[in-house]
Amino acid sequence: MKKITALSLLLVLNISCTSQKMSLTDVDPTKYMKTITAEDLKTHLYIVAADSMEGRETGSAGQKKAGVYLISQYKKNNVPFPKGATDYYQRIPAAFLNAKRNENLADSENIWAYIQGSEKPNEVLVISAHYDHVGIKDGEVYNGADDDGSGTVALLEIAQAFEKAKKEGHGPKRSILFLHVTGEEHGLHGSRYYSENPLFPIVNTITDINIDMIGRRDDAHTNTNNYVYVIGADRLSTDLNTICTVANAKYIKMDLDYKFNDPKDPNHFYERSDHYNFAKNGIPAVFLFNGVHADYHQKTDEPNKIEYDALAKRTQLAFVIAWELANRENRPVVDKKTL
Repeated sequence: MKKITALSLLLVLNISCTSQKMSLTDVDPTKYMKTITAEDLKTHLYIVAADSMEGRETGSAGQKKAGVYLISQYKKNNVPFPKGATDYYQRIPAAFLNAKRNENLADSENIWAYIQGSEKPNEVLVISAHYDHVGIKDGEVYNGADDDGSGTVALLEIAQAFEKAKKEGHGPKRSILFLHVTGEEHGLHGSRYYSENPLFPIVNTITDINIDMIGRRDDAHTNTNNYVYVIGADRLSTDLNTICTVANAKYIKMDLDYKFNDPKDPNHFYERSDHYNFAKNGIPAVFLFNGVHADYHQKTDEPNKIEYDALAKRTQLAFVIAWELANRENRPVVDKKTL
C-alpha cells in the first residue's frame, strides 16, 4: 500500500489549491454529499439485487427489469436522459455483444442519464458502473449485490445529489453523463460499445469515474472498512490523481489503497472493468473498488452482506471527486502515456 506522509499530503494540498486552482472551496459540496445516505443506498440495492431481477444477466428480462427501476429513479429525481438521445437507452444489438465470442447474448442496453453543465456543457464527465451480473446458474439466482449492484445504486445517489445542487443554483459547470453499462461480465461490452459509439465526442470526455464493487471489505482489510482501492488515477493524468487525493483528504478521510494500481500487480484489475475502454482512448479514468471477497461471483453475494456505512462513504468520495472535476477551471491534463 502506498503511504502518504503528513508532509507530502500538505505539499499536495498546497500545490493543488494554488497552481491547479482547485474549486472545491468555491461552493462547499458537503451539504449535497450528505444527501448520499446508507439508508437510501440500502433501499435501492435491495431492489436492484432482488431475486426478481434474476441475476441481471446481459440482455435478460431480469436485467431489463432492473433497468426500468433505474430509469424510474432518474425520472423521480428529475434527471433527464442525455441531450441528443431519444430516451434513457443506448441500445446494443446482440451481434455486437456476440462478435468477439458468441455466448448467445440477447440484445441489451446501456442506460444513461444526464445533467447539462452551466458553463462548459460540451465538456462531459462520465460516471460509470455496470448493472449486469451473471444471472441464474443451476437454478440459483446470483444477485450480485456488491458486483456491481453497489456501483449501480451509487450512481443513483450521486445523480440525485448533483440534481439537488442544480435546483439550488449550484449545478455543475461541465455536463455529467451517468452511464450504467451492460455486458461487463462478458468482456466489458457495454463500455466498449459506448466508446465506439459515443453520444458525445470522446475528445470532449474529460474523465471517467468508474465504480465497481464498493460495498464490502476484502481479506486485506479485515479490521476496517474505511478504505477504498484507487486504481488508474495516475496512469494518464497527474491532475486526476491529485484531485482524488485532495478530495478525499478534505471531505472523506478514507484510507486510499494503491496496491492494485501497480502495473505489475498480477490481478490486472485496471484492465478488468469499464473505465479501461475510456483509458484506451486517452481519457483519464479512476476505478474505485473494495477488492474481492469470498462471495465474489457466488450466489452468496447478497444485499444483507453489504456494509452500508462503507458503501455510503465510498459513494460520497466518488461524488466529491466528480464535484471537483465538473467545476474546476481546467479539465485534467493528460501528461502521461502509460495505460
